Amino acid sequence: MNDAQTPETPRHLPAEQLEPWLTALARALQLDERDVPIPTVLDVARDVARGVARPAAPLSTFLVGLAAAKNGGDADAVRAAARIATELAHEWPGRDDGRRDGTA
Repeated sequence: MNDAQTPETPRHLPAEQLEPWLTALARALQLDERDVPIPTVLDVARDVARGVARPAAPLSTFLVGLAAAKNGGDADAVRAAARIATELAHEWPGRDDGRRDGTA
């Protein structure tokens, strides 16, 4: 525990604080928070973590963001890049086809 943390200080952001954090970060980065489709980005991270490797998830979402920035930078560009990443993750050799979330 570092000096900034006390026993009462959570080490991880609670799920209910995800949207306020991302809104604040988007604003700090001078981005329009409406261009951040949170469920889409989380879906990419999940699919890549399950289909490729866990460490590939944050790197893949970063690449999705770069691709979106080069292709208009709006939510539609993020969704288009996310679709490509998800399709590739689903087709990746060695993918674990056993669904952990109970879906078929």
